[in-house]
Amino acid sequence: MGIISWIILGLLAGAIAKFLLPGRDPGGFIGTTLIGIAGAFIGGWISARWLDHPIAKQFYDGATWAAAIGGSLVLLILYRILFGDSRR
Repeated sequence: MGIISWIILGLLAGAIAKFLLPGRDPGGFIGTTLIGIAGAFIGGWISARWLDHPIAKQFYDGATWAAAIGGSLVLLILYRILFGDSRR
């Protein structure tokens, strides 16, 4: 997959992560979107590097989506832990 495919996957993974983890985010929609894109890249890298499951070259591979959504969820949780109370 190319970089554009990963960005699109990250946008969708960020939206799914936000749906799975509702609540108020410190960064709003743009912050959540950027976290989704970064989560897709990080989830794919972790999957290929340490889980010994190389990311498929197909956009519709279930493992690729799971890695992207998992990475987005982890980053969203960390973001809320680190910056969640900064608006009060």
